[in-house]
Amino acid sequence: MKLSHLFVLSMFAVSVQGRAKSIFSLEQQPNIGAMAAQSYTNLCEVADGTLAYLNKGESYDPKVIHGGKLSQFSITLARVKETLAFICQVVEEDQAQGLESRLADSDFIAQHFTSIRWRPNKEQAAPFAHNKPLLQQIPDDKILLTKYYIKKAKGSPIKTAATPHALYAIPFDEQYLSLEQAEKNKSTLTRFHYTKQQVLSGILQRKKLAKPMVWLSRDDLEDTLMQGTVKIETGNHSSQRYFNVHRSNGISYQRNVKKQQQQRYWYFKQTSSVMGYGKDGHYKIPIHPLVTVAGDLEFFGLGKLILLTHQGESRLTVLADTGGAFADNQYQLDYLGGYFFNWQDYIKTYRHFPDYFEARLLLLKPQAVAVSE
Repeated sequence: MKLSHLFVLSMFAVSVQGRAKSIFSLEQQPNIGAMAAQSYTNLCEVADGTLAYLNKGESYDPKVIHGGKLSQFSITLARVKETLAFICQVVEEDQAQGLESRLADSDFIAQHFTSIRWRPNKEQAAPFAHNKPLLQQIPDDKILLTKYYIKKAKGSPIKTAATPHALYAIPFDEQYLSLEQAEKNKSTLTRFHYTKQQVLSGILQRKKLAKPMVWLSRDDLEDTLMQGTVKIETGNHSSQRYFNVHRSNGISYQRNVKKQQQQRYWYFKQTSSVMGYGKDGHYKIPIHPLVTVAGDLEFFGLGKLILLTHQGESRLTVLADTGGAFADNQYQLDYLGGYFFNWQDYIKTYRHFPDYFEARLLLLKPQAVAVSE
């Protein structure tokens, strides 16, 4: 029995390694095509903010501050950090000389970066594919690229008939607790006691357990909880405010449950700009649309430079965000597409944007040097 059991385990390990090899492979001559127009200044800012987070050290956030689970390609945390630093080095040198960015040159990309082709793990997608055509139709050679956006909403400083639901700051009983302290005391804390539906019933306001920061419609609240960031629009541009997820009630996101039925609830924090990943609201990565993607950070590790290609056109992005749908998900990324009031506005812009892209992880080649012409 023991030999049989060992044989089964051995065969399973071989199978897993075989799948990993077919999903990820080293490319000697990647077919990059032309580079799409994009803001390399914004790319650098996301890379720099992500590098600052990585520099807090593996012990700060070991779930995501690591080289990733692809050790067969010699991906180390040091190489990831060197890659992000190199991006900003090139951008800053080119700007200083008034040159077009060398990152817009596909030959420069091929010369300076090692390319690891990523094909989708369709076995992971299969359990969630019922009634979801995008998951059912993932091709063998392209990942699914869904889209998220920075929610825009018209909020109210007071509760009204049109805006009956608040974005709450974390409850009063943990305002001065670190995330680690809160986890140790979760059985006694307000945040962990209520589902989203209970919060929407008004229990926090009735019991004065948390501060309402802005009031929204139900649709705007649901979109804000889903997108993770909201930009409150007012008539006065200088008074625009951003709010970003801070801490949740600890209930996991359910991939097969519609958003209004989700029990997960997020408490928010006012921020100075759009924020991506951070284990807690006290320190998160500033991000920009069109150069940021969200994905499975526990598998890939934070900060991977990812090249997305469709029909001979490529764009550079930084893996600097995540979400509840990315646990054990090596078939999908979420592309930060911009600022929109709702999906209808988003679709007007992205109606013809493709759903599937070739994906490549890029790492700075050893001893690569950016020499400007």
